[in-house]
Amino acid sequence: MKKIIALLLSVLLVLSVGMLFVSAEEAPDSVDVHVTIIDEKSQFAVPYKTVTVTDIDNDGALTVNDALYAAHEQFYNGGAKAGYATEMTQWGLSLMKLWGVANGGSYGYLVNNAFAWSMTDPVKADDYVVAFIYTDTKKFSDVYTYFEPQYIEDESTSIGVELTMMKTGFDQEGKPYTEPVSGAEITVDGNPNKVVTNEEGKASFFYGYGDPNGYERLISAQVKDTRIVPPICILKSIGKDKATPDQTPTDAPAVIDEPTQAEATVAPTVAPTVATKDSATKTSATSSSATAKTGDNTHLWLWVMIAGLCLCGIIGTTSIYKKHYAKK
Repeated sequence: MKKIIALLLSVLLVLSVGMLFVSAEEAPDSVDVHVTIIDEKSQFAVPYKTVTVTDIDNDGALTVNDALYAAHEQFYNGGAKAGYATEMTQWGLSLMKLWGVANGGSYGYLVNNAFAWSMTDPVKADDYVVAFIYTDTKKFSDVYTYFEPQYIEDESTSIGVELTMMKTGFDQEGKPYTEPVSGAEITVDGNPNKVVTNEEGKASFFYGYGDPNGYERLISAQVKDTRIVPPICILKSIGKDKATPDQTPTDAPAVIDEPTQAEATVAPTVAPTVATKDSATKTSATSSSATAKTGDNTHLWLWVMIAGLCLCGIIGTTSIYKKHYAKK
């Protein structure tokens, strides 16, 4: 009996010490995440750029708020002070100005293409944060869309591109959904390339007229008679190869010409999906639609409680031991 009690005391002691060591670990001071910001004209103000996120609001976590603040500091003329603002409301920390536009909170923001619970949702290294301004501030009918993948890099200047276009949001009952987008016309740097997504949301084409020294193209899409938040995919050649005629994929439906800079347009009509306002999104989201909680969510108080329980176990076991043998 003595040996069992001694062993139990040793285990509890090791567990309590281990918990204290874990609680002492600190979250990283900064992480690099990818950010896209879409303005009130459905144009890419920040097209999938990497920013370094730090804890600017000193809340002990790296969050959506920190990421968007960092993006404005780096890319907005005048920095975050001029183009970005948040405010504590009845829904918690709320977005009040995005890319210089203050429209009463008509914004959407996502992490890894899932609507976030709030501005304080955590982010970790290589996460994707996107924020957009609703163009329809009455019915909030803008449908969020995205590509899979969102970044393609190749050494060749002739690149076969295969994309799947998806949309996500909330239906009329407030339930989240994700489904493919068919009939969307692909654009490259704002120019339609006559490639359209099929029923599964898939599209493939061959880009073969890039600069042999390397280039970067912005792929997006437009949908007739639908108001969408445009998807984005960065196509990048690092220029270590040259195009050859036999590189064309046999199933590629089109070869596009060298595009010029132009703005993509989206027809301002209402989609059948009901999107929600910034504040409403946070209250109607369910666990299946929320962002996967990436990053370190460990709280110091939790580990202190566990250590306390271990300590109570040690004290309790010792007390039982003393009472048991005091009777003998």
